[in-house]
Amino acid sequence: MAEAAQKADPAASAAQSPVRREDSDGIAILTLQKPATRNSLSSATMAVLQELLDACAGDPAVRVIVLAHEGPAFSAGHDLREVSGLIEARDTAAQHALLTQCSTLMQQVQKITKPVIAEIAGIATAAGCQLAAACDLVVAGRSARFGTPGVNIGLFCSTPMVALSRAVASPKHAMEMLLTGDLVDAEHAFRIGLVNRVVDDAGLREATLALAQQIASKSQATIAIGKAAFYRQLGMPLAEAYAFTSDVMVGNLAIDDANEGICAFIEKRSPNWTDR
Repeated sequence: MAEAAQKADPAASAAQSPVRREDSDGIAILTLQKPATRNSLSSATMAVLQELLDACAGDPAVRVIVLAHEGPAFSAGHDLREVSGLIEARDTAAQHALLTQCSTLMQQVQKITKPVIAEIAGIATAAGCQLAAACDLVVAGRSARFGTPGVNIGLFCSTPMVALSRAVASPKHAMEMLLTGDLVDAEHAFRIGLVNRVVDDAGLREATLALAQQIASKSQATIAIGKAAFYRQLGMPLAEAYAFTSDVMVGNLAIDDANEGICAFIEKRSPNWTDR
């Protein structure tokens, strides 16, 4: 009976979900909507977010994904009650499974061919900071704060360190956040490269959507090629990276949108993308 009632009321089911999806003009907004838990990344929440990211990745109508939040926290990281239960049970297999799920989610954000933008007004700490760092772009309201405070509770933010150390301008910036556990404000996060843009909170959604719409107006096929290549070349030695990206550009030249874009530029007209 309860199952039938849930099916009969999709809106109620969506409201109960830890993540809500809304689509408009090629942009899918995935909103973490459990402010009472500070949008903690419990195993259940991560599973829903993974499913929605997969759905967006496979939806040809979606060109850009925005990760947003309700309440004062983008995400405070793992659900510490869940973690505490695993510690008490001494269940190392379940601990590994939880951290593997989180690592898989972070990598999924970057493996998706569509750009993912984090929209943050409030705190993003521990695995929440990790999620922000894993996104392709971050637009922050001035109220945003970022931190890896695990050291304060005896649990160093080792897995958040992976995304953070790859996102900021210098390993020393990441190390300071990890060693002190201090929160840094949006302007500081911008200066060290963790954030792309800082805007007034009141204009955050407008600024995020403007950026998303600008990216959505490009060839989806070209964006997919470029995003995948960007993350692959990051870990390569310089000469190898140039050889790899030269091959990528030759492949890019073979797609219809490259020919269309070049012709449109020469003919001084707007391109007509086919996304192939």
